[in-house]
Order: sequence, then C-alpha cells, then structure tokens
Amino acid sequence: MKTLVKLLLFTIFTVSVQAQNTIEAPKGFTNDIGNMVSMLDNLKQRVERLVVNLNQEQTDFLLDENANRIGAIIYHLAATEAYYQVYTFENRGFNKEEREKWDMALNLGAKARNELQGKPIQYYLDIYNDVRTKTKELLKTKDDKWFSKKNRSMSNHWAWFHVMEHQANHMGQLALITKRL
Repeated sequence: MKTLVKLLLFTIFTVSVQAQNTIEAPKGFTNDIGNMVSMLDNLKQRVERLVVNLNQEQTDFLLDENANRIGAIIYHLAATEAYYQVYTFENRGFNKEEREKWDMALNLGAKARNELQGKPIQYYLDIYNDVRTKTKELLKTKDDKWFSKKNRSMSNHWAWFHVMEHQANHMGQLALITKRL
C-alpha cells in the first residue's frame, strides 16, 4: 500500500511539474509570437521572484563601485525592451523624447549608479510591467510572417529572441547580487 501511495504521489508531482515546463502560445497570439511571449513572460516572472520582496537598502545595493543597483538593472530591462518595441514595430531607434526617458537606464554606468536609487523595487517593476504590457499589445497585432521578416540587420524574431536572452543574462546577474545581500 505504501508503495502504491508513493507511486501515486510521484506521478501527480511529475505531471504537475511537467505541466509547468511547457511553452505554449497564449490566446490572441500567433504560434511563433505566442511562444516567444510565453518565454519572455516566464523569464520576467523569474526575474520578479528574485527581487519583489527587496527592501530599499537591498534595492539600492551595490556589489562594488562599478556595479549596477538592482533597481537600475530592472529599469535597464524595461529600457531595452522599449527600444526593441520601436525598432521592430516602427523600424527606428529612439527619438529625442524617448532617449531622454530611457537612455540612462539603457546604458547604465556612473550616471545611472548615482541617480537610479532611492525608489522602492515596485517602482522599477511597475515600469517593467508597463513596457511588457505594451509589448504584448503590439505583438498581438502581428503574425508569424511579420515575425520572420527582416528588419534592417535582423529579423523581428531574432530581435525579440535577443530581448529574451538579455533578460536571461541579467536574471543571472540579479541572482548573484541577491545572494550577496
């Protein structure tokens, strides 16, 4: 009887874990775009889990004098995604107004290290959420043919793959930093 219960529990656990480890296009998206949205959202959720409960001191923590603060890194992820929105949907870079809004977070460095602090982690997560909401609204208007279309030096698919890999790289950085808190 014990063996049967263990086997049943193992099966239930395995099925529930496997169900979470799938890539599926959310409703309203074409297949390839939806799969990318699924992966982008998964990474975003994992980034958020690392930082959502940080206090102000932790949000502003600097690993060393050349590092970036956790809040600034989240802002950087939003800025990068905002850049790829205009690049892929409007075939351009940032205009003057957008550069004023995003440039410091996009490039980070000493100025960002000094200025991007003193705000709660939710401030940065809200910016990230707003950008992702816009990304998903824009991607819903496109199809897989658009996704595979070349946009200057890269396809739209590759551009959004780059946003995803960029998030993954910074997720690793955030994991390292939060373990040092």
